[in-house]
Amino acid sequence: MPVSARSWGVLAVLCGAIFLEGIDVAMLNVALPSIRADLGLSTVMLSGVVSAYVLGYGGFMLLGGRAADLLGRRRMFLLWLVVFLVFSGLGGFADEGWVLLVARFVTGVAAAFMTPAGLSLITTTFPEGPVRNRALLIYAGTAAGGFALGLVIGGLLTAFGWRWVFFAPVLMSAVILAAAIPLLREPDGERPAAGGFDLTGAVLVTTAMMLLVYGVVRLEHPADGWPLTVGAFAGGLALLAAFVAVERRAAHPLVRLGIFRSKALVRANVTAALLTASFFGFQFLVTLYLQELRGWSTIQTGLAMLAAAADVVLAPILTPWLVNRYGNAKVVFAGLLSGLLAYALFLGVGLDWVYAAMLPSMLLIGLMFAFVYGPLTIVATDGIAEHEQGLAGGLINSSFQFGAALGLSAVTAVNVAALGAATGAEAGLAAMRAALVVPVTATLLAAVIAAVGLRARARAAEPVPVRA
Repeated sequence: MPVSARSWGVLAVLCGAIFLEGIDVAMLNVALPSIRADLGLSTVMLSGVVSAYVLGYGGFMLLGGRAADLLGRRRMFLLWLVVFLVFSGLGGFADEGWVLLVARFVTGVAAAFMTPAGLSLITTTFPEGPVRNRALLIYAGTAAGGFALGLVIGGLLTAFGWRWVFFAPVLMSAVILAAAIPLLREPDGERPAAGGFDLTGAVLVTTAMMLLVYGVVRLEHPADGWPLTVGAFAGGLALLAAFVAVERRAAHPLVRLGIFRSKALVRANVTAALLTASFFGFQFLVTLYLQELRGWSTIQTGLAMLAAAADVVLAPILTPWLVNRYGNAKVVFAGLLSGLLAYALFLGVGLDWVYAAMLPSMLLIGLMFAFVYGPLTIVATDGIAEHEQGLAGGLINSSFQFGAALGLSAVTAVNVAALGAATGAEAGLAAMRAALVVPVTATLLAAVIAAVGLRARARAAEPVPVRA
């Protein structure tokens, strides 16, 4: 079935939106020291600026995915893109920490509604099969590239002033919005899913996700008020259990629990969380290593990570060919092995390493993202009914986001515990090596899950003996 030029235009718009989300997060991380120096923010307030986005994004992602199915994908995408634009601009004008907190929280909420709507627009615009797979691989490669390129762009913009880290997304959002209004529309014959709206379920799952994400963020400093951390996890799990009970009885559930009967979907979501946990944890540690232990500038650090963005080229060119030839499961497994090797090679890092010694790890990480991020997105949405594509998109993006928060918190907690009261470059290096075990372990677990998926597919493909 031929795909129209308008469909590829839709893909370009949605790729622009997911690229915007990726660089928005990465650019802010680079600008944090400059923001602290200019506004005089405390460490707690600065950490809150980062956590506010994560809380908004992670807390509302499932609700955002279902809202796209129920209220219309185009409507949700355009509405929340406008909200993203307005509150990103608010952050650029901030003169106090609380304004930044509000701006980042609402921006995170906007991304939580906008991202699954965009993903489901792709899966309902392109017919299932090789064409949709190629579109999803391009989309996923653009998303991963945004995270890596955001470090470089953020370093350059911060050199002119940290406020440009907020104003640049405003300009990008305006361009995307201008292109999206005439191009985007609900697929032919597609209407928002019929049925009521499960308000109780929406409140329960959103509150539960926010508490769980908050608990994960607090893990960065486990000794700092641990009863509150335990309480956040306990409250989140209790509300999640209540949500499951409500969904079982709801006439029009927010999340149809039967969707989790798909073992491939569950494996894809767990692997997605482990993938981003490993990458974001590693990225954080490398940033500390290069800037605090080696004295590199923000621009130099961003350029050092640029090789990890190789997936921007590989994902649309090489990955579709590999997926068509070997299948998603084998490509994902190979990508995870590449990532495992990348992190293992970095365990031997020293204070006198030249960049050539780091480059193999960066290139292998780019290979991992090219082979894993897109195929996982395909697996997580493949075979899902059209009216639940928004839900499936919300689930996989929730997994990516939750994994990123978990990875950052885990490496921070291990690094702080290993460093203790010690000071000096050698102590910092030893603590970083200890924390590098986190991305190694996360990737190893992901590879084991992928191997289980491969065995399941192999058993399913075996011919069934027929009695004579």
